[in-house]
Amino acid sequence: MTSKSCGIPVLILLIFLLAACGGSLRYSQSAPEANNFHPGKIAVLPVDVGIYPGAGGVIDPIVTTVLADRGWFSHVVPTNGVQKVLASSDELRKVLTEYTQKLQTVSFSDPDLSRKIGEGFAVDAFLIVHVDYWNYAVENDNKVAKAGLAMKLVDAATGKIIWKAAHDESREYKFLKPAIADVAKSVAKDMIYCMPH
Repeated sequence: MTSKSCGIPVLILLIFLLAACGGSLRYSQSAPEANNFHPGKIAVLPVDVGIYPGAGGVIDPIVTTVLADRGWFSHVVPTNGVQKVLASSDELRKVLTEYTQKLQTVSFSDPDLSRKIGEGFAVDAFLIVHVDYWNYAVENDNKVAKAGLAMKLVDAATGKIIWKAAHDESREYKFLKPAIADVAKSVAKDMIYCMPH
């Protein structure tokens, strides 16, 4: 079998896997550079829980654990590790605040600030996570536990957003409420499985 004919099945498998990820998530978009982006060290920034304070202190370790369990990175800096560094560095805390404000208000991932974030945490990339849903609700007359997340993977050296995605899951129940943290863990697993690495 020639090397060309060996490459065709691999290419078909790769296309299938990428399509499966794109189809299984509510939203997923990779930058053209994603295929060549292989960070060794990654940090999970403190999760923005938005209007869901109940997710605070719960979702951060879930995302970190799911990411570390994939085994793709030589080192994963957990959120509590990021917070320890921020507590000891006013300058880095200001850099991170300025970076996230620019990203939220004008959708600009500042390369100078992202590089400083990468240097400050000694990582090649960082993951930004936002909680979209974290509640019990009624959907189509069914009681559900709902969790939803949005994620951005940033190349620290360039500020390029390599991948962004959003996904949610609702679990129906009659009497016994499922833990939203369990639903969120399932969402995080689905998303991180599709993340470029």
